[in-house]
Amino acid sequence: MASTEKQEPVFDLIRNMTKAEKRNFKLYATRLAGNHEAKFLLLFDQLEASDEYDEARILARCPIKKEQLPNMKAHLYRQILTSIRLLNVQHSETMQLREQLDFAQILYDKGLYRQSSKILEKIKDNAVQLEDYGISLEIVGFLQKIDTVTVDREMTATSDQAYQAVSEICRSIEAVSELSNTAVRAYSLYQKLGYARSQKDIDLIVQYFAPHLEAYAGREERMNFHEKFNYYRACAWYYYIQHNFVMSYRYSRRWVELFRSDERMKKVMYDDYIRGCAQILEGLYLMRKYRQFSAWLADLGEEFAELGALNNNAAYLAQRTLLINRLNKFFTEGDFARGLEMTKEVEEFISRHSRIMSVHYRMLLYYKVACMYFGDGQYRKCMDYLSRITTTKDPQIRRDLQCYSRILNLIASYETGIDYNLDYQIRSVYTFLVKMNDLNTVQKEMLAFLKKLNSIYADEIKDELNALYDRIKPYEKHPYERRTFYYLDILSWLESKRTGKPVAEIIRRKFKEEFS
Repeated sequence: MASTEKQEPVFDLIRNMTKAEKRNFKLYATRLAGNHEAKFLLLFDQLEASDEYDEARILARCPIKKEQLPNMKAHLYRQILTSIRLLNVQHSETMQLREQLDFAQILYDKGLYRQSSKILEKIKDNAVQLEDYGISLEIVGFLQKIDTVTVDREMTATSDQAYQAVSEICRSIEAVSELSNTAVRAYSLYQKLGYARSQKDIDLIVQYFAPHLEAYAGREERMNFHEKFNYYRACAWYYYIQHNFVMSYRYSRRWVELFRSDERMKKVMYDDYIRGCAQILEGLYLMRKYRQFSAWLADLGEEFAELGALNNNAAYLAQRTLLINRLNKFFTEGDFARGLEMTKEVEEFISRHSRIMSVHYRMLLYYKVACMYFGDGQYRKCMDYLSRITTTKDPQIRRDLQCYSRILNLIASYETGIDYNLDYQIRSVYTFLVKMNDLNTVQKEMLAFLKKLNSIYADEIKDELNALYDRIKPYEKHPYERRTFYYLDILSWLESKRTGKPVAEIIRRKFKEEFS
């Protein structure tokens, strides 16, 4: 039986190969006479033509016995990776370094120590310039091995120089490791919880992360590239999860400018450069710096359009960044109709990258599309997309999105008239929020209002809406209560109910008043 969920490494690899890589593999695999009809090539052709991995179909169409299939897949996997490496090594400085290191190993194994040492000397400076600590340490180890089998003083002196150069880099390894770990922990915390929910959250974040970052504050001039990159990245996430978007933006800018000032490192670490750009866009969006946001988005759209020569991962990250922020732009403008024109593009993107896309980003894209449908007044479609989030198996992933999806679903249910079991829905949502420890004042006010709706007379609703608006409006600028407004434009919805005008019209009016 076919299974789209089963992970098959060789199938996933083939699905992610470019046309050039597939063509190169065919040439590589058939380079020897008699390989044209090799079983692993027939297996490749079958997997390439399939939309999903179906073992029964493969065995029926390929002259391969079931007991041979695991070994055949493993052999095909190695052959594909080898061909891709040979094709891409010319475009990657890191791969070139490792290739030269392999050549040095071959020469060493043959007893050609001087030739091996010469290769190590050639790649030593490049490894230092790229701050590739792993390869640098391998070079040191290699030169030490050579020293143990030779009494050549010149060679030993050369090796001593290599030790000194690499030892200086080694001193920064601890700093890079600590800063990188801090950045990853901050980002992981955001993926799990979202923004800080209370003063207690903020205090814990500061208590844990501040000592790690303060130890490096004011030392930027003495830092190398990787130290600066990890320091800026850690600071950007540290401030971001505290709602301090000004400081987060400031460090995100430094992060991106660092790469723009060093084209060589930008090319080697382009995926990290894209993540920095995404962080800048997110900060500008949340700070409502529309003109700067639009300018950055337009510039990055032009830059990312030239990504054809880069790797699949960079192209995926660029497309994801542009998709999310184009949706953000339409939401800011209140142009939900144009935003919904992107729905098909979003669905195709998720489907195309389903095997590599994290649950976090899949949920985020679904939520943004749901908000587009809500803003356009298509509440049932909104609920369809929200259900893809609320049915997520792991409640610990993006708890914030799962909580606000349930609240938005309640509002959409009310708007569509599906409110016969509203009390039950409210209790269910309330229980979930308490369980996730994600119940704040604005949420309590919203749930209390929705609970009262069935007992309010029609002529009293407007007064209740006004009262609710007045109660939650002050929280728009609150240090951590304001996070509700990042997910739900509650105030615009309340204003639309009070005035009888569509939500989209309310948001467009606010946009024009703010940015005209």
